Amino acid sequence: MLKRKIHLILLVAAACIHTLSGRAQQDPMFSQYMFNILSINPAYAGSADRLSMVGIHRSQWVNFDGAPITQTVTVHSPLRKENISIGGSIINDQHGPVKQTSVFADISYRIFFKESKLAFGLKTGVNLFSANLLDLNPFLADDQAFAANISTKPLPNFGFGAMWYSKRWYVGLSTPRLLQNKLLEGELPNFTDNQERIHGFLIAGYVWDINHYVRFKPTILLKAVNGAPPGMDLTANFMFYDRFWVGAMYRWQDAVGALVQYEVNNKLKFGYAYDYVTSDIGRYTSGSHELMIGYDFGKGNKGDVSPRFF
Repeated sequence: MLKRKIHLILLVAAACIHTLSGRAQQDPMFSQYMFNILSINPAYAGSADRLSMVGIHRSQWVNFDGAPITQTVTVHSPLRKENISIGGSIINDQHGPVKQTSVFADISYRIFFKESKLAFGLKTGVNLFSANLLDLNPFLADDQAFAANISTKPLPNFGFGAMWYSKRWYVGLSTPRLLQNKLLEGELPNFTDNQERIHGFLIAGYVWDINHYVRFKPTILLKAVNGAPPGMDLTANFMFYDRFWVGAMYRWQDAVGALVQYEVNNKLKFGYAYDYVTSDIGRYTSGSHELMIGYDFGKGNKGDVSPRFF
């Protein structure tokens, strides 16, 4: 009975400690993060120099009861005055009885140099939080901690980011949420971490030409949040004939995986990633799957039709 109650409490607490990387992060993360930078850094808005959209669906820890399922859609574009760009993102994340839907708008200001651009961005929006606690069927029928559902609760927030990038490389630093909103009203037993936490992200990547037909693109994402160990994702991608990407990823002390992407043309692309969990939870799941689709409308500056690397 005690184990059952602890399990139910931890399932609700997942709203605070859940992470797609298996570590103590609140913000959902993706293996194909290098194609979804806007969700964590508003300074990325406008980097495609045209209207760009990306959608990702992630099924985490397949065959694990109550495992996270996440979808995100991002869109961004420069305005007529190219120094200013706007964008937006929607993230829907559900794990166990907890559901969060985040809707955020982004604006960035870009400074143009001869071979690179420096951008500063702001992000603002709201996270809609809810928890269907009555679905848990607790062992004790009169357990007050699970006596009622938590209806949709709006949690407004804002953040900022900066990026310096060129056609071949980029580096970005961001914290997408600065307010530490309280998630649940009242107190739950054995549950003291009841607020959103500030996250910091450092991301970087580079492209090398191996020969005329093959390019190599390593990327890194460092994640930090107060009260949890830092996280790190390392990815190595190879691009063949400016169309087909294939690579491998390593998530520190959590997972290894593979990624593939096919660019139908310089506008449409499809991607897939698979994670094999190396942490203890790997004994209960066959892994994680992630699907991505991206589309760029129109042409970039001065009719540029060369492949996008970031």
